[in-house]
Amino acid sequence: MRNKITPEDLEAIVRNNVEIIAENPELSSALPPLMVWGGPGMGKSTILRNVAKEAGIGFIDIRLAQREPVDIRGLPVPNEDSVSWLISSDWPRDANSHGILLFDELTAADRSLQVAAYEIILDRRLGDLYHLPDGWYIVAAGNREEDMAVATTMSSALANRFMHVELQESPEEWVRWGLQNGIHPAVIGFIRFRPDLLFHQENENLERGWPTPRSWERVSTMLHRFRIEDKSYLLDKMLYGLVGNQAGVEFLAFKEIAAQFDDTHELMTNPNKKINIPEKPDQRYAFCAAVAYHLWRGKSPEEEAQLLSGFYRIAMALPSDFATMLMIDALTGNRKTDDPSVFADKLYHHKGYAAWAEKHGKAMRARMSKKGF
Repeated sequence: MRNKITPEDLEAIVRNNVEIIAENPELSSALPPLMVWGGPGMGKSTILRNVAKEAGIGFIDIRLAQREPVDIRGLPVPNEDSVSWLISSDWPRDANSHGILLFDELTAADRSLQVAAYEIILDRRLGDLYHLPDGWYIVAAGNREEDMAVATTMSSALANRFMHVELQESPEEWVRWGLQNGIHPAVIGFIRFRPDLLFHQENENLERGWPTPRSWERVSTMLHRFRIEDKSYLLDKMLYGLVGNQAGVEFLAFKEIAAQFDDTHELMTNPNKKINIPEKPDQRYAFCAAVAYHLWRGKSPEEEAQLLSGFYRIAMALPSDFATMLMIDALTGNRKTDDPSVFADKLYHHKGYAAWAEKHGKAMRARMSKKGF
């Protein structure tokens, strides 16, 4: 299928169309509504919500599977010898407003609900009762039949009005997002080591926990927040409940490996500590994830300088493939910023960069020239 896109691609498409409408609202009816297909837990609605937030525009999420047809069309109310219609308060009323109107779970809605939504999706109106303001962009999202989620076939009339894209997982993009959003280093390292398990359905019990970007984010939350130290076995059971038995077994084994590097912060801030680079690939992924996690979390300028020096000491001891991966993670930073050059400036102006570039520069250029971690 040639219309498969990554989360980053989806952001770019939606941002482009939102900007077009912002500049020329009258073009909103000429832009085809967007239908985003993808498995559960891929973060479809979250991506759209974030684009709206960054653009400073409204966002309305209509979960069709949880609605009734009258919620869409309006409620008829007798008025002497005629009928008045009460239109849902969900619909934006300000003619000058801008936003994204999302019809989520479109494929989980039965045909009566899909029919009820036809008019506003296709014609941006509900008869003569309501017109969607020109500044709003219409998007729908739903799961595929192969996802074993609730899915109803979309009529050809509705399908033909949409521009369809299929969202596919991108471990590279998810790791970059994870670095900027405080995802636990054990999860970052594991997805680096087993990128195929970021989203995995084969041989999984889809009625229980299984690996998705959403479930891995929740694994990270539990790792950060679980506090019952004398009942750590409960954490393991909770993680199985999030990602299933198959991925759970592998992740818990990796988590034990990652625990060996709990002293990474001390290793980075104490120049007298000996650096021992682990030999096995899974250990190196865990180690590098810990280094990237701690790098930009200094609580003072002095500590940040120590961590940065420690970063270069470790990077110089790594083989080039892991050293370049670590540099890319370092350039990603640990938060979204209006000026992404902030992290690059600190890395490139450090006294350790010249030696790093001499040793690993060729590998870095080769890595940056092709798509990959």
